[in-house]
Amino acid sequence: MTTRRLTVAGRVALLIRAGLIAGLVIAGLSYPLAALAGMGVKAGTDALENMPEELTEVPPAQSTYVYANDGKTLLTMFYEEHRKQASLKNMSPHITNAIVASEDSRFYDHNGVDAKGVARAFIANQQAGGVSQGASTLTMQYVRMALRDSARTPKEALEATEQTAARKLREMRLAIEVEQRLSKDQILERYLNAAYFGHRAYGIYAASEVFFSKTPRDLTLTEAALLAGLVKAPSAYDPATKDQRAALQRRNYVIDQMAKIGSITPEQAITAKKTKIRLKLTAPPNDCVSVARERNNWGFFCDYFKSWWREQPAFGATPQDREENLRRGGYRVVTSIDPKIQGYAMKHVLDKEKRSSPFAHGQVVIEPGTGRIVSMAVNRKYALDQDDNGRHSDWSLGRDVKGNYPNTVNPLLGGGNMAGYQAGSTFKIFTMLAALEEGLPLSTSFYSPQRFVSKYITAPGPATCGVNWCPKNSSASMTGNQTMWSGFGKSVNTYFVQLEQRVGADKAVKMAERLGLRWRTEVDRRLATPEHASGWGAFTLGVSDATPVEMANVFATVAAEGMYCEPLPVQSIRNPDGSHAVHDGKLIAAPRCHRELRTNVARAATDAARCVTGYGSARGSCGGWGTSEMVYATLGRPVAGKSGTTDGNKTAWFSGYTPQLAAAAFVADPDNPEHVVGSGRSTMSKFTVAQTLRDALKGQPKEKFEPPSDKLVW
Repeated sequence: MTTRRLTVAGRVALLIRAGLIAGLVIAGLSYPLAALAGMGVKAGTDALENMPEELTEVPPAQSTYVYANDGKTLLTMFYEEHRKQASLKNMSPHITNAIVASEDSRFYDHNGVDAKGVARAFIANQQAGGVSQGASTLTMQYVRMALRDSARTPKEALEATEQTAARKLREMRLAIEVEQRLSKDQILERYLNAAYFGHRAYGIYAASEVFFSKTPRDLTLTEAALLAGLVKAPSAYDPATKDQRAALQRRNYVIDQMAKIGSITPEQAITAKKTKIRLKLTAPPNDCVSVARERNNWGFFCDYFKSWWREQPAFGATPQDREENLRRGGYRVVTSIDPKIQGYAMKHVLDKEKRSSPFAHGQVVIEPGTGRIVSMAVNRKYALDQDDNGRHSDWSLGRDVKGNYPNTVNPLLGGGNMAGYQAGSTFKIFTMLAALEEGLPLSTSFYSPQRFVSKYITAPGPATCGVNWCPKNSSASMTGNQTMWSGFGKSVNTYFVQLEQRVGADKAVKMAERLGLRWRTEVDRRLATPEHASGWGAFTLGVSDATPVEMANVFATVAAEGMYCEPLPVQSIRNPDGSHAVHDGKLIAAPRCHRELRTNVARAATDAARCVTGYGSARGSCGGWGTSEMVYATLGRPVAGKSGTTDGNKTAWFSGYTPQLAAAAFVADPDNPEHVVGSGRSTMSKFTVAQTLRDALKGQPKEKFEPPSDKLVW
């Protein structure tokens, strides 16, 4: 189409011509035209000068699609208005023909305002004694949609659609302007991407998906006619109702109109009208609570992804802006979740603790070297409905108070306002890393008694003697000289308190912060401050809260030989035009890694962590046994890690890793921290991690850990 720019006077002339043909007067329809005709070209020009010169068009809101790491398995979608842009070349010609036939048969003949259409509407309305027929062209309808979509206030939205002469006149003027700027195909494409078809489906892509579970390219003649008929009144002609007579009548009207303008033959029309309405309805998911039933356990990962998105400055100035961007931005997000590994993780989680248990048993698996979260599994259903939930485990709250099991949307694995759970002796990794970084070798030895009088001052309690904190070991067999290998492998408390005194508790706390831990409780925040951290002796025994995501990533950092990568729930993010989403010149979905530990420090820590699992150290003696020897026996490949339980067995953890994957599993009662898991659940997390890693790595090479150099051995 040749682009033509009209003067204001030229646009007035077009409007006047349309108004004169219409008979000059009709309330609410041709009055604006008659008024212009009466004014004359000059006066009409002055009137038009006070109206917008060009249509303000903003990119329409589009749905964001979120997939698993295969790029095919849909996790969920996020939208306010379900819409996805489609180009005209990717639409069936039936839908473009049907829309033109039903809404504006002279679309290709007018310049935005159809004078003959105005005349026809005038006659019809005169006979009806009111407004029974409009004269809006496709272009004018598109202008109305664009004004609606660009409205910044409710008042502007109302003005875009109200039935007034001023609104009609504005539409006409802007329609003429649009026709000079855009080709007919461009207008038609924008119209089809903006129109509302009912069932929250905006645009032809969403409508094709909702009503027929297909793309616009694949629409048949009868399907296209049905959808085209909906634009006039989506509720009145809704084919998804029990009575389809109105929808069928409207569809057949569109088919007749298509035959009338010659886009189909009379024979095609006869055949098409005999075809029954056959829908294949799809209810597109929206947000994390709409994850498909068969993948409901992915909801907790989805929730973590959403929390992550809200923290990314690339998507807006505030968390609210970022979430709005997620719902309107039309992104294609391929997340990091691996359906196979998630399946293995859920199987082994549920093997040990059913959803009906008040104890949550969960596991997170992360890829070392990228930080990508490939699995988040927990023995819960991601659901808002808690009507059938079990009784709260804190009975002092009363009989009628329900617990968060089996249904909950609480972020039990990390993200959002999740504080976490006390992680017990897994925190010894921070003390050991701080010591290694200070140059203390793995052979550093302390005599470790059953009970040790530390230098740390604490409040009176079962672990105090006088004013000092006096921790003890879980077994008398741990008494004796221990090194980092044996102290870590056997989880000797009195060894690690002495190591912490040697290196400084503040350095252990700082190490935890460097490896991604965040203090979310008032107590933890206070004790982690510089003025208190040096006296936080109990830190090495894991009295602070941590999330499974954080702990899995700590050990993933050690597995990656000191490369710290932020926990990442995405693999790629593409804009609506297919380009990769970028911020400050970097791919938003790219791993965010930096070296946090020297390579030899990480290798030395792994050498000691091998003692825990029964795999055995490469450079020193593990002291004859480890706390989690069943891990190597189950997994059957090089593996390191650390178990952790808290006082009274309130929680039970295990964090383990191979060079390819790292995992952290826990058992705890999220509703009631005082509800102890008991000694019977102390090995649960160990087996869950071992079995999940075994299945996830089946068929992959048995990669070995690199041993540390002599510098940190002797």
